[in-house]
Amino acid sequence: MKFQDAESKYLETWGSLATQWGINRTMAQIHALLLISVGELSAEDIMAKLQISRGNANMNIRALMDWGLIEKKLTPGERREFFVAKKDIWELFKQITRERRKREIDPVISVLQELKEVDGNTPEAKEFKKVMTDITKVTTKLNRIIDLAIKSDENWLMSKMKDLI
Repeated sequence: MKFQDAESKYLETWGSLATQWGINRTMAQIHALLLISVGELSAEDIMAKLQISRGNANMNIRALMDWGLIEKKLTPGERREFFVAKKDIWELFKQITRERRKREIDPVISVLQELKEVDGNTPEAKEFKKVMTDITKVTTKLNRIIDLAIKSDENWLMSKMKDLI
């Protein structure tokens, strides 16, 4: 397979996979492009390569910076801003995990804690409390596993996962 074909397939596949994980397709493609780029790319470079608008590029570049996945690089004497991806894949996994926990799991845990405090002694209220408590236990355990993954190094986590299989 020629490099250009492989690159196109990678960018397209990464964007498609991301939508299944609830991530914007263009955001994933920009990140994928920056991951395989040898140097920094400007917004114009990204727009040309992915054939996207300036607004779409700028919005998704900002989102990637908010997630901590890319950085802005300023070049002296250059008016344009350049962007580069953090390329340590294990660190990327941990950063994405941290962000997803902050945005998705922590709010759920907070709501579940609140819902467990429902008033009432009816059979319905008791069942509701039991289910909320059970969901909270599972979510809390998942959160601990995520915390271990974030704090661990790649070799330790992979050896633990192999033990589970």
